[in-house]
Amino acid sequence: MGIKPLNKDEIKKMAAACKHAAQTLNYIEKYIKPGITTNEIDQLIYDFTLSHGGVPATLNYHGFPKSCCTSINEVICHGVPDSTVLKNGDIINVDVTTKMDGFFGDSSKTFMVGKVSDEAKDLVEAAHQAMMKGIEAITPKGTTGDIGFEINKYVTRKGYTTVKEIGGHGIGRTFHDEPFVPAWGKKGKLDRLVPFHCITVEPMINQGSEEIKEFPIKGSSHKWYTTVDGKLSAQFEHTVLVTDSGYEILTLD
Repeated sequence: MGIKPLNKDEIKKMAAACKHAAQTLNYIEKYIKPGITTNEIDQLIYDFTLSHGGVPATLNYHGFPKSCCTSINEVICHGVPDSTVLKNGDIINVDVTTKMDGFFGDSSKTFMVGKVSDEAKDLVEAAHQAMMKGIEAITPKGTTGDIGFEINKYVTRKGYTTVKEIGGHGIGRTFHDEPFVPAWGKKGKLDRLVPFHCITVEPMINQGSEEIKEFPIKGSSHKWYTTVDGKLSAQFEHTVLVTDSGYEILTLD
């Protein structure tokens, strides 16, 4: 891989973009209630991003038409905001990426809408813990397989499944870069992590089958995905800097 580590100035710029993304998710949380549409969520994120000095990186990225992804219930990722109204009991992943000063900060969170079932709550909590297990496996001499191994071990023990085809990625000067960061793997295998390079850790956790269904997005090379069995899926995502001693989560407010 031709991964070029970031210098100190670039890390500062990357941290600023990531902080913006974290602040965007914190801002939108108070609006995630029954009755709001995903288009309204998208407009709020667009306005907040621009008014705070950033650009929503997903907008027009390979033809993607919106400023964020909104993935409800059985939608795994890349859900396109539209006129869908959130209902009491839904879960929704909101995925935002801010571009600032030439760098990208990427983060997502699954929100619970109103009062959700215990089953949905457990899945959401497991998805967050799975992300943290993956992040905690990051070492400067480690591999992406180390991350995936810890995620999959935790998720399997919880009785859930991990999506295999989609995952995290390198990020920095470009939105999506090497390496692929899976939610499964073997210790010591796959790509070697590079100190002072950033990756996203973003496991997608399903209640039922790990298999996915793929749908086109009009005018875009991207696809959106659902579970094959209609069961729930949840996801969290942080952008993480690999350091010479471990890691630093950048998408914290």
